[in-house]
Amino acid sequence: MSSRLRIALTKGRLQDKSVELFERAGLDCSPIRNPGRRLIHALPNYPLDAVLAKGPDVITYVEHGVCDLGVVGKDTILEKGGSFYEVLDLGFGKCRFALAVPRGSDFYGTYKTRRIASKYPAVTRAFFEKKGMDVEIIKIEGSVELAPLVGLADGIVDVVETGATLKANDLIPIEDVATISARLIVNTASMKLYKEQIFDFIQKCEGLL
Repeated sequence: MSSRLRIALTKGRLQDKSVELFERAGLDCSPIRNPGRRLIHALPNYPLDAVLAKGPDVITYVEHGVCDLGVVGKDTILEKGGSFYEVLDLGFGKCRFALAVPRGSDFYGTYKTRRIASKYPAVTRAFFEKKGMDVEIIKIEGSVELAPLVGLADGIVDVVETGATLKANDLIPIEDVATISARLIVNTASMKLYKEQIFDFIQKCEGLL
């Protein structure tokens, strides 16, 4: 039984913010800061190995137990779901899901089935089901703001930080769907097997929030 924990970090900004938090907790994260071509990074002064992955893969690794812990955005959790413990709101990577429509359009004032473009069809479906509204959801991989401009959709559901991209494309957010931030997740079996180590790590992070 390995005495070292393994954590999956979401690449990019969440990885950078995670490293900042861990360093404030006294962890030496130099292997993550200078990863080279290595895929697993052992921290020298704490029994923790880090794996860098895309958000949805972080959840996959934690669910399958190859990583004990993970740092992932709430947006990915809401879209992908899964069985794991969500133990801590890390407070960084803050933004929101919003419903945005072309300026001047009356989104709720029509009985026709509205078409919504989104990279997050599960989040979008859940939002409109709660409202009891029947919508057609179109999954977009690229710039979702383009869909209303070319007449593909009546509105979009997307992650909004500053709203600058919406504004530049004459779209306005009319309703918040959910708030988002980075979360610490834990594999359900690991929580039992390595309870003390995991709680020690959670407390280190929690003490700084």
